Amino acid sequence: MELNSPKRLFRSRDDRMLAGVCGGIANHMVVDPTIVRLIFIIGTFLGFAGVLVYLIMWIVVPKEREF
Repeated sequence: MELNSPKRLFRSRDDRMLAGVCGGIANHMVVDPTIVRLIFIIGTFLGFAGVLVYLIMWIVVPKEREF
């Protein structure tokens, strides 16, 4: 990987509860995965499309590669 290449978003293989979407976002943003999960849950209960966004990201975001 080049030093100047942008960091890509992947679904997490290690830090996952369902599909690894929240773990991947947390890894990409360098935050605790629990915070991302809480944001998705709160967003779902406040009327935002949290579940829909999660399902779309599950399909669109690639799984993290094994090294």
